[in-house]
Amino acid sequence: MQHNIGRTYHDPLHGAIVLDAADSTEALLIQLIDTPEFQRLRRIRQLGPASMTFHGAESSRFTHSLGVMAIARRAFDRLAQHHPELDSYRPVVLCAALLHDVGHGPFSHTCEEIFGSHHEHWTERILQESPEIRQLLDGYDVNLLPQMISVYHKSHPIPLVWQLVSSQLDCDRLDYLMRDSHFTGASYGNLDLDRILLALRYDPETQQLVVAGKGLAAIEHYLVVRYFMYAQIYNHSKNIAATLVLQQAFQRARELMAQGTLQADEVVTAWLQQDCNALPLDQYLEADDGVFVYHLQRWQRHPDPILADLCRRFINRDLLKAMDITEMTAEEQQLLLAHVQQALAQTPFSPAYYTGIRTAFSRGYTLYQRGIKIQTKSGLREISQLSPLVQTLTQAWQRSWLLYPREVNPAQYLPKSLLNSK
Repeated sequence: MQHNIGRTYHDPLHGAIVLDAADSTEALLIQLIDTPEFQRLRRIRQLGPASMTFHGAESSRFTHSLGVMAIARRAFDRLAQHHPELDSYRPVVLCAALLHDVGHGPFSHTCEEIFGSHHEHWTERILQESPEIRQLLDGYDVNLLPQMISVYHKSHPIPLVWQLVSSQLDCDRLDYLMRDSHFTGASYGNLDLDRILLALRYDPETQQLVVAGKGLAAIEHYLVVRYFMYAQIYNHSKNIAATLVLQQAFQRARELMAQGTLQADEVVTAWLQQDCNALPLDQYLEADDGVFVYHLQRWQRHPDPILADLCRRFINRDLLKAMDITEMTAEEQQLLLAHVQQALAQTPFSPAYYTGIRTAFSRGYTLYQRGIKIQTKSGLREISQLSPLVQTLTQAWQRSWLLYPREVNPAQYLPKSLLNSK
């Protein structure tokens, strides 16, 4: 019988991701990838409903997770060449990078908005409760799982170990910015990954991940890319509108199920009736994009006109319209919303389901988890102290949107000063 000598994943960003089965850590990665829990990530879109705005945004959490592992391996192996004392941490870095998103629910982060799920919570539960994954991790090293949990809690005694997985400059962000830019067609999201990885350093004194001084421009570019991706892609008004339609559809479904007038399979019933963070592991893992979209398709024919219409809108991309009301005061925003609600009351569209205000908020670059340290002749310096550009990116910003169906025209209720500026 011929033994498996390895595995190759052909990735549109990173090329051939080759795992060598002769390497004990990479053999473990192959086995983890083959578990049902990880294969489930193929059925969860990386960007939730964003494909309704950017038609190419259909990549999965599976492809992203492989990418994060691939970048983490490149970064770690290069650092370990110069600091062999890091070698023993390779399994925890690569396994934590690979499995960091295994807890995501249907529609990825949108699931957290709709159902209040916490993917970090579920990642830990899956690692601890899945018999197959737990057996693989414990069989490799009984200390591996506790170390991975310490990475996710950012409490591992060697800061570099968790910083490669979750920090202001981590392999997760590097992959999702590149991947989401590629699949949405947002060319300004291109990163110089090679230059960034070449600039990464390990500081033995503080045991943390730092950046060589010559890498400052590459990190500035990375932070600018992140700013634009959040402003133009992740917080795009159509994404917000699609999320609201989904929220309202499942809220209406929850109400109808409580009345005994809606049917769903055991999985969706559990998600609608219970706290999804307290579900049995199998019911959580059985939920993916396909299961929920199938129910939305079925519910288009439900006799309740609100549920049927909301489901139709999502399935056929007949989304709500969005008006940027950022420049309005809070009082003006609420007055405009009240006018739209009154107008909708005269139509078949219930104001409770078809309008609302949503705000996209960004804290900008922060010192989250030690920030980003740059090596200088005078020692380590925080990047925002060295770069006027990054200092600008520390400013928080927000945009507010009024969402409404095309059957009403909120512009007629705007103050004249704002109407003239539109």
